[in-house]
Amino acid sequence: MADILEQISEYGVVPLVTLDDPEDAVPLAGALRDGGIPIAEVTFRTAAGGECIRRMAKAYPDLLVGAGTVHDVDHAKETLDSGGKFVITPGFNPKVVDWCLKNNMPVCPGTVTPADLEQALDFGLKVVKFFPAGAYGGVNTLKALAGPYAALKFVPTGGVNLDNLTEFLDLPNVAAAGGSFVPPSKQVKAKDWKGVADTCRAINDKVLGFSVGHVGINAGTPEAAKQVGDCFASIFGGATKDTPIAFFAGEIAEVMKQPFHGEKGHICVDTRDLRRALAMFRRKGIEVVEREVCKDESGKPVVLHFLKDEIGGFAVHVRQRAKR
Repeated sequence: MADILEQISEYGVVPLVTLDDPEDAVPLAGALRDGGIPIAEVTFRTAAGGECIRRMAKAYPDLLVGAGTVHDVDHAKETLDSGGKFVITPGFNPKVVDWCLKNNMPVCPGTVTPADLEQALDFGLKVVKFFPAGAYGGVNTLKALAGPYAALKFVPTGGVNLDNLTEFLDLPNVAAAGGSFVPPSKQVKAKDWKGVADTCRAINDKVLGFSVGHVGINAGTPEAAKQVGDCFASIFGGATKDTPIAFFAGEIAEVMKQPFHGEKGHICVDTRDLRRALAMFRRKGIEVVEREVCKDESGKPVVLHFLKDEIGGFAVHVRQRAKR
């Protein structure tokens, strides 16, 4: 169960899917996968819920499909029988939680009060839903819960949208965030599967927030590195910084004093969420290796995550962007 919940955390976003027509299940699942968010919480708000789960699970075995709006044990059983891999409930139903745990079905029950959270701890749960998040204080409430309920992580839904998504995901006690902002109901009703995939890509861009941190130049010697670094600084401004292995010119260039990774140099790519970026690379089959490049002022090794393969002669390493 822990593996499934960890996968959900690595995606960061749980699409809330409500379908009236089972014929839409497979194309929608394909759109979620194509858009880079291969997970679906199919709700039992309509009679088509179980059949949609079955079709998605059969068509795409790698899709992490489960059920939402599960109020009773019968729907939890239907989820398992249909090939679903997890259950999410709107409230804390002890009978549903107990059945799921006894049947090795990952369950994320709805909680909103300390009493709910105490029940979750009694059942040995590690991840719970926080619903409706917006109506019960959102980010501020989750911050307050982090102290007394440090053992729990939350999946907030209800009031989560594209504007505040990253505020929730930045909280250390948030495993993922869910909601109907993906897939947008208008696109689903219009059967605009390309639009759904594009929306998923835009959400992933927001979650991961890739940007160029700096470009590395292999100057070869300390003297050459200083000369090149001074040149960049004189043109573009910014503070210069001299380190044991490189000369930095602002945040634009890292000029290496000695041979370094990359035939032509290296590119540093920053991300707002390194853990989820690394998980995304693994899903795509992109190998990442950790390389010690130097030691910091305290003597602690500085380890960077490099893509195993160079791109156009450039080594590429991915770095967590500093929180502002």
